[in-house]
Amino acid sequence: MKYILIIGDGMADNPVPELGGLTPLEYAKKPFIDELAARGEVGSVLNVPRGLPAGSDTAIMSIFGCDPNLYYTGRAPLEAAATGIKLNAGDVAYRCNMVTYEEGDMPFEEKRILSHSAGSIDGTVSDEIVTALFNDPEFAPLAEKAGMKVNLGHSFRHIAVQSQADIKGIRLAPPHDHLGEKIGAILPTGCANADVLRELMQAANRILEHHPLNEKLRAEGKMPANGVWFWAEGTAVKLPDFKAETGHDGVVVSAVPLCHGIAALTGLSFVCPEGATGEKDTNYENKLAAALEILETHDFAAVHVEAPDECTHNGDLEGKLEAIGWLDTRLIRPLDAAMRERGWDYRLLFLSDHKTLTSTRGHDGDPVPYMLYDSRVDTKAGLPYTEKSGEKGPYVNSGVALMSILFEK
Repeated sequence: MKYILIIGDGMADNPVPELGGLTPLEYAKKPFIDELAARGEVGSVLNVPRGLPAGSDTAIMSIFGCDPNLYYTGRAPLEAAATGIKLNAGDVAYRCNMVTYEEGDMPFEEKRILSHSAGSIDGTVSDEIVTALFNDPEFAPLAEKAGMKVNLGHSFRHIAVQSQADIKGIRLAPPHDHLGEKIGAILPTGCANADVLRELMQAANRILEHHPLNEKLRAEGKMPANGVWFWAEGTAVKLPDFKAETGHDGVVVSAVPLCHGIAALTGLSFVCPEGATGEKDTNYENKLAAALEILETHDFAAVHVEAPDECTHNGDLEGKLEAIGWLDTRLIRPLDAAMRERGWDYRLLFLSDHKTLTSTRGHDGDPVPYMLYDSRVDTKAGLPYTEKSGEKGPYVNSGVALMSILFEK
């Protein structure tokens, strides 16, 4: 028996007026996913514990059996683990996004975040810009005084580590949840160290606004990476061992550092296939090939696809629908065909980690639908994979239980 987890990040949503009151999962063309759902089980699950931030960090921790109420210290330490960054006592890790602020002579606090990813900036360019910033003669002394260093993320995502930092009471906001808003109300607050971070962010905007690398991006018709945004703060974390907890071992296929970090911290391996980008242009075929190769020698493979989430953050409803459709035609349908060709029975858990709302372009922690399919069984349930179907099926009050369900425990 083979066990497969597929996460379509941020697929779940609320009804969208532009889609006639349907959700993207109801509107998108995904006939094969719906066929499997009709022969399997569709229910709903709460992956984000009440009171914790709604995001892939808390949600995917739950899905992999790690209770965020017990283990969650912040998103950045999970991503840091993906690249082998070791956090010492007193260290704090932050996600350091390259962002695009609106341009103009208004005070920094009056500016709005136009893109949480600097227009899905190319990773090499992003590395070059953040390196130039931390080496800048004005910014470098400020970063040194703050005890902060940056670790390149090869995308819009970098990790900043601050030594001997006190973050008690700090409040930092995810930029993707506040697109188009004035930043004054969401800048770091809550403690003295928040003032340090605000000073760094304001200086970064001042330095990067007309940096030659950003002028080059503008000349190419692209968004400038004219700022950094610190968030997802946290200290060192240790997660339970996946194999010890479940009795199964496998590999995680993803382009996203968060998933790599959760894999590393739970003792799983991870791969990022060629062409996997974390965006709509990700290479579904190579992710499928990687999963099938993993299943030759392991009984568990997890595939994470970020595209629906990023499309929603970018306000690209058409892209979200397309990404959902591609999960059907380019991943799950050929996966099923390959499993049958090899004569492998399998159980598939397919779900959204959290909702990403078209209405706000931000995350929501409400329950999401899951689909559990077993190639040996036809339940004749007859329900498609949608939010409404999930509400009609079983309710799992904690995503931590999902691995036990997948592994028939």
